[in-house]
Parts: sequence; C-alpha cells; structure tokens
Amino acid sequence: MVLEPLGLDSAAERLYKSMLAHPQEDLAVLAGRLGVAEQDLHRSLDSLSTLALVRPSLQEGGGYRVVSPEIAMEMILSRQQADLAAQQLRIETSRAAAAQLIAECSALTSAAAIAGEDAERLIGLDVIRERLALLAAQAEQEITTFAPGGAHPAADLEASRHPNAALLDRGVRMRTVYLDSVRNHAPTLEHVNWLSARGGQVRTAATLPVRMVIIDRRQVVLPLDTSDARTGAVLLKGEGIVAALCALFESTWTSANPLGEAPAVDRHGLSSQEAEILRLLDTGLTDEVIAKRLGVSSRTARRLTALLMERLEARSRFEAGANAVRLGWLSSTR
Repeated sequence: MVLEPLGLDSAAERLYKSMLAHPQEDLAVLAGRLGVAEQDLHRSLDSLSTLALVRPSLQEGGGYRVVSPEIAMEMILSRQQADLAAQQLRIETSRAAAAQLIAECSALTSAAAIAGEDAERLIGLDVIRERLALLAAQAEQEITTFAPGGAHPAADLEASRHPNAALLDRGVRMRTVYLDSVRNHAPTLEHVNWLSARGGQVRTAATLPVRMVIIDRRQVVLPLDTSDARTGAVLLKGEGIVAALCALFESTWTSANPLGEAPAVDRHGLSSQEAEILRLLDTGLTDEVIAKRLGVSSRTARRLTALLMERLEARSRFEAGANAVRLGWLSSTR
C-alpha cells in the first residue's frame, strides 16, 4: 500500500483514490462502488480527515471534498517536520536537565553516602566491579546501561560475555546504549552483535550524558567523577533520583539508533553524530573534548569537523555556526 507509511489501512487508501477519480460522487455511491458499508466508509473518512486528505465541503448539501495529493503531501510533510523540530527541542531540553541532574548528583552523593542515606560509595575499580557483579547476580527483571567511551578493549569485552550470557539465560532483560562510534570498531561491534544475537537489545547514540547502570529500576550506579569512572562510583537507591535517571535512560533509548539499522539522518542529511558535532562546535568545545564525547580519536574528530566545515563552505568555526543557522542546521534561538 502506497499510503501505509502515513498510517492508513487499505480501505482508507481505496476510498481516497476513489474520491480522487470520482470527486462528484456522494458517499452512498462511493460505498456502493467500493462494496463497503457506509459505517465502514465513515471510519475510513475519519482516518483521511485526520491527515487532512479530505475536508468538509463548504458547498450546499455538505459532504466531503478530497484534497489533491500534492497539497496533502506538502501539508503532511510540513507537520512531520514541525513534529521533528519539536522532538529535537524536547531532546535538547532533556539533555540540559540531565546535565543538571548529574551535576547535582555528583555534588550530593558524597554527603549522602557519609550520612548513609540511600547512597553508598564504591572506591576503586576492583570494588566497583565486584559490586556490579553482585548486583547483576541479584537482578530479577532488567539491567539498562549507558556505555560511553567508544571502543572497548577486547579483553574486557571477552570477560563480559559469560556474565552477560548468564543474565540473558535467566530471562533478565538487557538494554544497552553505546556510542555511534562503536560501529566503526570491529572488536566492539562484534561483541555488541553477539550480545544482540543472544537477546540483548543494543542501540547507539552520538553522545551519552554519563556512564550509568540501572538494576531493576531500583538501584543506579554512577561514577563519582564523570571524567574518570574508574576512581569511584556511587550506588543510589533513593526512589526520586532513581526514577529521574530511569526517565533519562528511556528518553535517550527512544532517540537512539537500533544496532541493526543505519544511523538515521535528519532532513538536512546530517547523521546524529554530525548534528552532535555541529552542536558541540557551536558551544566552543575543542576537538579533544569533542573526540572524548563521541568516543573517537582526536584525529577522527578533526577530520569529521573539517568535513562539516567543507559542507558548510566555512573557513572558520564561527562562520560554520553562522552558516549552519542560515541553512537551518542549527536553531537561531540556541
């Protein structure tokens, strides 16, 4: 069906095409032509009306007026573009809220841990690994993870296979968001493909706000220092903060790219990684910081930046930002 991507079933599509071919026929005649009951015809009309493919007629006697495909498609595409813009705004708002939330967590976890209130400090890589292994063994329903950092050492990936397989064999659901950059690192890509084949769900995003593990939506492990997750972590159990971090995961998961699909591009032809680079450039970050956010080398970050500036016909980062706003690649109200 041609119009199925718009959410129309075959009956609604047949009605629309029949109304285009016979615009003067009333509903009773159309129902007879299509061999359907008028009640079913009205359901199809409701679907067409929702997409503005038909409109109530202003002529005497009422009825419906079919809208030409050219006008209808232009209206639908305009609405979809507006929806995409609104979704992007919601993502950016969530990103800002997440950054503030994580900053507040980092400031408060030390005091909370000392007081023993819904938080526990885990100092040292060995202690963190042991506690994560215990939490995984106790998991009953789901483990969700943000895994930033880009490419992972082959030895670490191999060591994680047995516990991951044990979790999945027990029926524990696993959802993990990696960086888009892992798609270009063969050992990491092999591992996430293995994880996906065993039943784990994997998506990728251009950047991730923090390294994070959520166990059964009741406990969350966050790094004490977001710049170096190996030095220490905090295990959070407070209902409010856990709920907020679960919402952050779900928001990121919804907008991330499923592993088996090519990263989506926006209406300007930008991948999520390219759009993120442009946003980070606009905030004045260096290639080194951008590289760390994306999980790539500084050399790769410089190459990607140069390609974007070439597409924007810009000789400087300032000019790139100005051209991006002019072309609609960046919001003018940023």
